[in-house]
Amino acid sequence: MAKNLVIVESPSKAKTIEKYLGSDFKVVSSKGHIRDLATTGKFGFGVDIEDNFKPNYTFIKGKKKIATELKKEAASKDHIYIATDPDREGEAIGYHIYEILDLDESKYDRVVFNEITKGSVVDSFDNARKIDQDLVNSQEARRILDRIIGFRLSKLMQSKTSGKSAGRVQSVALKLIVDKEREIEKFIEEEYWTINALFNGFEAGLFKYKNKKIEIPSESVANDILDKLSNSFEIDSVDKKQKAKKPKMPFITSTMQQEASNKLNMGAKKTMMIAQKLYEGIDLKSETVGLITYMRTDSTRMSYDFIKSTQKFIEDKCGKEYLGTVRQKKVDKKAKGKDNVQDAHEAIRPTSIKRTPEAVKPYLSNDEYKLYSMIYYRALASLMKDAKTENTTVILNNNDYLFKANGQVVVFDGYLKVYSKYEELKDTLLPSFDTYKSKVVVSNEINKKQHFTQPPARYSEAKLIKDMEELGIGRPSTYSKIIDNIKDRAYVEVIEKRFKPTEIGIEVNDKLQEFFSHLINVEYTAKMEQELDEIANGEIVWHETLRDFYDKFVKSLDEAFDKMEKKEPEKTGEKCPECGSDLVHRQGKYGKFVACGNFPKCKYIKQEPKEEKIICDCPNCDGKIVEKKTRKGKVFYGCNNYPKCKTAYWDKPTGDICTKCDDMILEKGKKTKCGCNEKS
Repeated sequence: MAKNLVIVESPSKAKTIEKYLGSDFKVVSSKGHIRDLATTGKFGFGVDIEDNFKPNYTFIKGKKKIATELKKEAASKDHIYIATDPDREGEAIGYHIYEILDLDESKYDRVVFNEITKGSVVDSFDNARKIDQDLVNSQEARRILDRIIGFRLSKLMQSKTSGKSAGRVQSVALKLIVDKEREIEKFIEEEYWTINALFNGFEAGLFKYKNKKIEIPSESVANDILDKLSNSFEIDSVDKKQKAKKPKMPFITSTMQQEASNKLNMGAKKTMMIAQKLYEGIDLKSETVGLITYMRTDSTRMSYDFIKSTQKFIEDKCGKEYLGTVRQKKVDKKAKGKDNVQDAHEAIRPTSIKRTPEAVKPYLSNDEYKLYSMIYYRALASLMKDAKTENTTVILNNNDYLFKANGQVVVFDGYLKVYSKYEELKDTLLPSFDTYKSKVVVSNEINKKQHFTQPPARYSEAKLIKDMEELGIGRPSTYSKIIDNIKDRAYVEVIEKRFKPTEIGIEVNDKLQEFFSHLINVEYTAKMEQELDEIANGEIVWHETLRDFYDKFVKSLDEAFDKMEKKEPEKTGEKCPECGSDLVHRQGKYGKFVACGNFPKCKYIKQEPKEEKIICDCPNCDGKIVEKKTRKGKVFYGCNNYPKCKTAYWDKPTGDICTKCDDMILEKGKKTKCGCNEKS
């Protein structure tokens, strides 16, 4: 009979950890959060504003049963270990478990592990502590802050605009996207020309005239320059320099999300789901083990043991000359500032450098393998030597017009030996100009080319995450949720993998900026993140921070409810067939639609006729076989007389009937098939 109870968040993590601890320990899961703020009290905040924002918690739907089971398990155990995730959210979940179980101080301990390996888990029990109330206060303040802003601003948007919600960080992310779109709209295209000289094996571009930067605004100016050039170029200078290219630091949450988007075409949400699985444990041939360290972190630090083992790995596999310099800060337990928010953690790295991606590939899905490989080689590369290149710059003079040619040769691959798949350096060879005795080179051709300046690019998911991280808004663990929110609310649309604000997104942003520009902006949001860090470090009082915010917020909110003009929906000119009210255009998650203007009293929605892609005649009735989609978007082919006729196919019908089996002949790739598998 186990004497000790260990409570973790994830069932899969519980399964992995129980294998490490032996028969004296039983490991169970809370399955994430158990409690959340109630929706009682003023405006449904679940918070007593007057009593220092005292929270009122209630069980999340379906979690009361889990709480009862945890109580039952805890009652029969000598000691309870709360082993929720090693971040502020995990600390808060641990605190709620502690309160629900009504634990005596002597009967419980808090343990955290940055990686789920046997050594790390066992060691964590030797370094147990109590719940860190400062971390809990910080997370609690964040939750209350987001609840107050979310509830009140969402109510305002619903009553005054076509929008459905607003949020403390969500609305700032939307502002970044809208501001970028307005930069694009203001952009004025400008013409410019370039002139290049082509030689045997290389080319050089015009960049100066009489040592001053030259601009070529039109074709006539380009033609004037060409008239003054000959095909003979004097070698003005040859400059050779060696440059070092440093490896990037190991991943933190935001950089992992960015690189997964750029290199693996994975969204932030998918990336975090896969990383969670790699962290919680993978069944290998002889063991179940977490392959990476905790994936929600702002720290680039790596443990001493991992560094030493990786250095030996590099020396054995690549050679001593590939060993790099360890670049990381010493950890300060009360580290302050953005760069140290979670510096008690480590970077995202493999739990063992010996578990190469190739060795564990048979046990991983394709996406798990891709992400693990990128994490593995990033951490490995970060401890390797700089790559070195020899960069050559040649300046050629033609009648005082200066042309430049650049060459680059990798003279030592360094960390690129293992990381070239993700960061390639190409050799650009130039001839050895030392062999040109006359100091003159002759071009084969001199050409001109027209260009136009380009507007700023819209935000990609990776760029939005990068800017949010650099600006200090939001937390790495929330980026994917923020992006999901602005997409789900139809505030943005994705065009060629980039975010474009919709009319409703622009409307919501502009109304928020009209009344809340002092709160919904990058600077204030970053300041609030800093104050939450200070709460976590025990430097300021959490409810005083909330009071300071709330007093400013309420004043602006009252003014907005009073003065913000309500946008009336555009009328279609038609009447509702059910109640006679005007039909209006509305904006929903899936685009515009027509509905009754008397909503919510009347919930009539006009059904627009769908365009059907007809494939062929239905073989079983007088209907047509049309292309359809399942709820999950999978294409199939069915009769448009459904449900009277239920003829349907997964493969595309040809319209021809098999003479042997009387079945429809279907396209299957480059072949066809039917009931008797006749091939044609």
